[in-house]
Amino acid sequence: MDVTTTAVGTKIDVKVVAAASTTVVLWASAFVAIRDAGSAFGPGALALGRLVTGAVALLALLLARGEGLPPRAAWPGIAASGLLWFGLYMVALNWGEKKVDAGTAAMVVNIGPVLIALLGGWLLKEGFPSRLLAGMAVSLVGAVVVGASMSSGGSNSVLGIALCVLAAATYAAGVVSQKPALRHASPLQTTAFGCLVGAVACLPFTPQLLDQLGRAPLHATLDMVYLGLFPTALAFTTWAYALSRTTAGKMGATTYAVPALVVLMSWAVLGEVPGLLTLLGGALCLGGVAVSRRR
Repeated sequence: MDVTTTAVGTKIDVKVVAAASTTVVLWASAFVAIRDAGSAFGPGALALGRLVTGAVALLALLLARGEGLPPRAAWPGIAASGLLWFGLYMVALNWGEKKVDAGTAAMVVNIGPVLIALLGGWLLKEGFPSRLLAGMAVSLVGAVVVGASMSSGGSNSVLGIALCVLAAATYAAGVVSQKPALRHASPLQTTAFGCLVGAVACLPFTPQLLDQLGRAPLHATLDMVYLGLFPTALAFTTWAYALSRTTAGKMGATTYAVPALVVLMSWAVLGEVPGLLTLLGGALCLGGVAVSRRR
């Protein structure tokens, strides 16, 4: 294991940091690509195209590396994370980004780390510290402020916020489900078969995908391929690698930087910048996460 030691004597696993950083940057870019591709593809069709692309790439890599099927003990976690995180999360996020801009979506989805800690306390018997409950309250207020800031856009914007909250919940549930699977299977196996489960769950959207592929502009199709190869195949694998070597709560904390990166990327690529009230709500969401993780 490659480690470095800080001035205060804290050991840092360089590979884990590199993997987590790769995930954060690619997941931030996904919010922008989803927003751009959403003009040509429906939420389910985009999720299916992304997942099929990712699954093909991951399974090809799995075969090249000679890794077989995951052990039986890993399958409950793989199936749960595949359905919740790869399947439902992606559909909900794609739908949400049709209603709100990429930066707003990223800020709301980033209440996920608090939810990860909450589910860990319930399912993994880690307890419910007072700071966790306080952080959840602050993040909830932030989500309400973001929703209020978007209310002038009508019911569609409020629906978009609700869908992003759903995406955050399924993201958190997927992380908590995936962690036990990594005790039995490799990060590549866990990611590849989780992606495959998500793709199978999205197969009902096949007719819509085929219809929209024939009419979609090239840039939207390339967005979908990019989403499958990089934010899915690569970033979910680097996430699983890092998650297998640390706790779910610490990995959740690495995503704090995602909204800021998304705002910068969406400004540069899409010309989208959230309003001041939306930014305030997003800051409250992040503040709640920070409160919950403070020692």
